[in-house]
Amino acid sequence: MKFTATQIAEILDGKVEGNPEVEVSELAKIEEGGEDSLTFLSNPKYTSYIYSTKSSIVIVNDSFEAEEEISTTLIKVKDAYKSFIKLLEYYNQIKLNKKGIEKPNYVSDSATFGEDLYLGAFSYIGNKVKIGNNVKIYPDVYIGDNAEIGNDVIIYPGVKIYSETIIGNDCVIHSGVIIGGDGFGFSPDEEGRYTKVPQIGNVIIEDHVEIGAGTTIDRATLGATRIKEGVKLDNQIQIAHNVEIGVNTVIAAQTGVAGSTKIGKNCIIGGQVGIVGHLQIGDRVKIQAQAGIGRNVKDDELLQGSPAFGYGDFNKSYVHFKNLPKTINRLNQLEKKINNG
Repeated sequence: MKFTATQIAEILDGKVEGNPEVEVSELAKIEEGGEDSLTFLSNPKYTSYIYSTKSSIVIVNDSFEAEEEISTTLIKVKDAYKSFIKLLEYYNQIKLNKKGIEKPNYVSDSATFGEDLYLGAFSYIGNKVKIGNNVKIYPDVYIGDNAEIGNDVIIYPGVKIYSETIIGNDCVIHSGVIIGGDGFGFSPDEEGRYTKVPQIGNVIIEDHVEIGAGTTIDRATLGATRIKEGVKLDNQIQIAHNVEIGVNTVIAAQTGVAGSTKIGKNCIIGGQVGIVGHLQIGDRVKIQAQAGIGRNVKDDELLQGSPAFGYGDFNKSYVHFKNLPKTINRLNQLEKKINNG
C-alpha cells in the first residue's frame, strides 16, 4: 500500500516541504532508506544523514532548518519521534487488520464472540469462553474453558491460555506465551517425596498489558495471580503463582518472580533479575539487571548486585572489588616488611 506525502501529513497534522505527491510504501532507518521509503529525524546525532538519505520522505521537527541542499521531501511536525510512532501504530493497524474465521479450528457451541473477530486456523476455543469486540486470535492458539477475553485484544500464534483466565481490554500477547499453567506447588512428606498441591486459582490480566514472547504466568493456588493495568512484560519472563505486579510496572527479559511476591506500581526491573517469594516490593523501585532480591524493598529504592543492595553502595564496593588483587599485593608487601623488621 502506498501513501503520498500529503496523506501522511494529514495523518500527522504536519506540513509538507517538497513534493506533496511523492509516494512511499515502506518505513526505514534514515541511513538505510530507499526511494520508496519514509523515515524520520529526531536525534541530532543523525542530522548528517538527512543530506544523503535516499528516502523519499523524512519526518522532522518544526524547528529543523536545513544547512545544505536536501533532495528529499520533508514533513514538519511538532515532535518527529512521537509522530513516527503514531505512523507505526497506523501501519500496524492496516497490516494486522484481519477478520473472519479460518478453517480448520474448534469452537465450542457455548463460546460467545463480539464483533469483528479474527480467528486463525488450528485454534481451539473451549466451553463458555467469552471474547469481546475487535479481537484478533492468530493460528494455533488454545483458549481453555471459562476464559474471558476483553475488547481490542491481539493474541499471536501459539499462545496457550488455560481455563478461567481473565484478560482485559487492549492487551497484546505475543507468540509462545502460556497463561494459567499450574504454579510450582509441592508438599514433601515424611519420606521426602513430593505431593502436588492443587492449583485451583486463576490469572487476571488487566487492561493495556503487553506480554512478550515465551513468557509464562502461573495460575494461583487460591485466588488470582494478577497483572495490573499498563504492565509491560518482556520475553521469557517467569511469573509464579499468586504474584501481583502493580500498575505500569515494566520488567525486562529472563526475570523470574517467585510465588506470592507483590510488586508495586511504576517499577522498572532489568533483565535476569531474580526475586524470591513472599516479598513486598514497593512503588517506583528500580532494580538493575542480574540483581538478586531476597528481602522486602521500600518505595523508590534503587538496587543492584546479588544479593542486591543499594545502588550507590554497590558502585563504591565494586571499585574496591576491581582493585582487590592490587590491594592484596600491597598487603603482602607490607607484611613482608613487618616480618623482616
